Amino acid sequence: MQDIPFTFFIVFGFVWVIMGVVAVVAILKADNQEIRFGKQGLLVAIPILIPIVLTLLYQVFRSLSLGHHA
Repeated sequence: MQDIPFTFFIVFGFVWVIMGVVAVVAILKADNQEIRFGKQGLLVAIPILIPIVLTLLYQVFRSLSLGHHA
């Protein structure tokens, strides 16, 4: 029961990320541009994604190692 706010937070975050991706794709498709990822896109995306993934993994492993104790 104590993990419910954290779960809502994570789900809410994923919903916003998905909405952002859909919005970018919709904007690019509206201008009839093709969607592709090159070296420049990776240079921008990787430094953004690595801390997010590491933080989420840290929280998952931390909660698993501590158990559900208050």
